[in-house]
Amino acid sequence: MLILAIESSCDETAAAVLDMADDRRLVLSNIVSSQIETHALYGGVVPEIASRAHAEAVSGVVSEAVRAAGISLRNIEAVAVTFAPGLIGSLLVGVSFAKSLAYALGVPLIPVNHIRAHAAAAYPSNPDLTAPYLALIVSGGHTSLFDVRDYTDFSEIGSTRDDAAGEAFDKIGRVMGLPYPGGAAMDRLAAEGLRQKVTLKFPSPAIPDDTLDFSFSGLKTAVLNAIHTERQRLGLGDRDDLPDAFRAEVAAAFTRTVVDGVCLKLREALRRTNAKKLVLAGGVAANSHLRAGVEKTAAEAGAALYMPPKSLCGDNAVMVGAEAYYDFKAGITAGLDLNAFASDEGAEAAEKDFLARKI
Repeated sequence: MLILAIESSCDETAAAVLDMADDRRLVLSNIVSSQIETHALYGGVVPEIASRAHAEAVSGVVSEAVRAAGISLRNIEAVAVTFAPGLIGSLLVGVSFAKSLAYALGVPLIPVNHIRAHAAAAYPSNPDLTAPYLALIVSGGHTSLFDVRDYTDFSEIGSTRDDAAGEAFDKIGRVMGLPYPGGAAMDRLAAEGLRQKVTLKFPSPAIPDDTLDFSFSGLKTAVLNAIHTERQRLGLGDRDDLPDAFRAEVAAAFTRTVVDGVCLKLREALRRTNAKKLVLAGGVAANSHLRAGVEKTAAEAGAALYMPPKSLCGDNAVMVGAEAYYDFKAGITAGLDLNAFASDEGAEAAEKDFLARKI
């Protein structure tokens, strides 16, 4: 099944063509137009600017994906698009374009949940990965554990109660003067810090109860307070650079605290579900320290670990197309009345309607 997939949930305009079947997961093209340079000027994503940039880029990105796949539009058998969750303006650009294209081609329109798609990013590079499995999704907007009973049956068994890990990485990186987005720079800086003595201690994001939930707001506040205290101690202004050794120590201590906290809850989730397969995905899954910590945790639990390549951890359309195949098999399609939803709750309600109608 040739699927043209479109992703525009945040600040990446992406399109991909996949050839999917029960025994085949082939990526024919993968095009991503990033807005990082634009939003770096503001230290974070500006929703209105993001949606306008998607509107300008989507047609060209889709055309390039089709060309790179070596096919024509008439070969496409379905159009898939991220419809939730995400920035509503950005989502609407992708949804509107996908609806028009599916209608013009006379092919099914497949609405895809962004979070499930992150897990599906591991499918193309791991042909032996099949459901059921446990999924840990760590991104800018989510830090969640899912009991995945089937490709379209995700049950959230743990999540953050406030901020997500990715948001915390970006915020702390920004305050320390690292280039936006802060995740990659924090990864490198943490590696430097771990080669020196790390004395800073921060509170764990693993909530100390019998849930599998996280909280990153307290950790983020503690790190920011440590940074401000050091600035005051050294008599530095907000625009003055912190000493390199201190920045490296903060990055190392913060990263280690995040990894230890996430793996603590992950270890318990593996025990409770007795899962023998684990998927780590989402933007923060590209972090080398998290990958190493999760790999160790999975090995200790006797679970096989599956991860997408780092290039597919961030937002992309390959993951949308990979999930779309299984959504289509489950009868999840949409009509021209498809809408976008910013929240997880809106996505869940819409998905129930998709299944009920079996369009």
